[in-house]
Amino acid sequence: MTASTSAGSARVECSRAGCRDDAVWAVHWRNPRIHAADRRKTWVACDAHVSYLREFLSARDFPVRVEALSNEPA
Repeated sequence: MTASTSAGSARVECSRAGCRDDAVWAVHWRNPRIHAADRRKTWVACDAHVSYLREFLSARDFPVRVEALSNEPA
């Protein structure tokens, strides 16, 4: 996930290799073989790649949850 700031707003780029579009989705996932149940990783996706990333992770039987990306500070 890449974040940069310009004029006070954060820009987050899609996690898909080679894509530099703005991310609008958060794809939360974990690998149950190596991550504890409370551990989650997050990729971010543009509209064009959210399905690809979700399917890539689901095909590996990883638990996946997709939600709108919030630009508010955590």
